[in-house]
Amino acid sequence: MKHLDEYRDRDLTGPLVAELRRSVTRPLRVMEVCGTHTMAIFRNGLRTILPEGMELVSGPGCPVCVTSSAHMDAFIAIADRPGVRLAIFGDLFRVPGSSSSLAEAGSRGARIDIVYSPMDALELAAANPNEQVVFFGVGFETTTPGIAATILAAHHRHLDNFLVFATQKTMPAAMTALLSDPQLKIDALLCPGHVSSIIGAAAWQPLADRFGLACVVGGFETADLLKGLTLLARQVGSGQAKVENAYPRAVSWQGNLRAARMVEEIFVPADMAWRGLGTIPLSGLAIRPRYAAHDAMVQLNITLPETAEPKGCRCGDILKGISNPQHCPLFAGRCTPATPIGPCMVSSEGTCAAYFRYGRELNPVAAAPAEPQAGAARREQ
Repeated sequence: MKHLDEYRDRDLTGPLVAELRRSVTRPLRVMEVCGTHTMAIFRNGLRTILPEGMELVSGPGCPVCVTSSAHMDAFIAIADRPGVRLAIFGDLFRVPGSSSSLAEAGSRGARIDIVYSPMDALELAAANPNEQVVFFGVGFETTTPGIAATILAAHHRHLDNFLVFATQKTMPAAMTALLSDPQLKIDALLCPGHVSSIIGAAAWQPLADRFGLACVVGGFETADLLKGLTLLARQVGSGQAKVENAYPRAVSWQGNLRAARMVEEIFVPADMAWRGLGTIPLSGLAIRPRYAAHDAMVQLNITLPETAEPKGCRCGDILKGISNPQHCPLFAGRCTPATPIGPCMVSSEGTCAAYFRYGRELNPVAAAPAEPQAGAARREQ
């Protein structure tokens, strides 16, 4: 693990650490919403130097991890249909459904291609006109504009053998549902930089107003993270609850309006199932009827099956921020990156994967669970 001492001689990390420590004047729990933040915080050793009184909690910001078992099972079932070829991002290959995975489907002979963008999947459809190419649309607001642009391109090129199985999700709606749970006790949100580059920093203002939470949009470099945590500590210490943008080089207040228009052209808000969180009203996106020729749910007549989570797996509580991997009985035993039970261990941005790779020495598995205590009571207005 890299520790901050490596940076102090060549940048401002040392002074930033000192400033963070001065800014923490009362206990506070901060949720880093984004899975990329979780990995960056572990990788750069930030958890080893947190000031006394500051606790970090991982949130549901890994799109692979929150893809429901029902969606995974439905997509795995598609793989077994004749004449169908699947296109997926690589971190979906080993994500477990309720009883199988795409990797196992591939071993049975299913045609599965790993692509780097939805446009790659579109070109796969163009090169294989006798096959139905189905792209698994997984992601938050960051990846949705690219999927929308690909559907529009398929529409204009009349490539009706290109379909999208849409499971895209919207982060603010899920966070509203999550923060309404009285079990979750946090004081501040480190808001995701990638998502905010599309939806804008203003999208977090309703959460700050409704729940009395300090909110800071943060970047992913060490200095970005330290600055974001410092701003959050100052807000909590002074009793403020507002949105600050600590990532202005990538995030504006209003967001990417062109991308928003593209998404609105192709998608309509819809109820969406989240692993561990259940179905959240209007937290997902469905393809508009105008583009139904490219909607896998319509063209393949897909029905989502009833599913159950693996026995003993605590991915749901981990995604909600009310537990951590050390409290899962499967963590680092039956569930490892080589033999994953839940999606939080599979994804490169999953909380369990981060703890397994970087964090086990911070809180040994045998440690007794501690009841979380928030430094400030959340209020709903």
